[in-house]
Amino acid sequence: MSMVTLKANSEISILAKQLWALGDPVRLKIIQILPVEPTCHNACNVSKIAERIGLSQPAASHHLRILRQAGIVTYEKKCRDMIYWIDLEAASAVRERLQDLIGSY
Repeated sequence: MSMVTLKANSEISILAKQLWALGDPVRLKIIQILPVEPTCHNACNVSKIAERIGLSQPAASHHLRILRQAGIVTYEKKCRDMIYWIDLEAASAVRERLQDLIGSY
């Protein structure tokens, strides 16, 4: 197998993981409410996210972990809480990879 094929397979695996993470209705609701920058003014912690979409805190944490592991959401301890936001660069990369994949046919 050539290096190009290995790289392509690796990128496809990453994209598949990211699309799987986004393919859940609850996680899409989380994406809808998350801010795109880490400020205290519009901060979203687990409690706020759970309350806004009607989940328990453990369930919200589970979905956030999946989105973090896929590289779509990032977090930081700030304002006395762990806050979450969308990584716009990563989200754009998912869209570009998908367009490249579809455009390759």
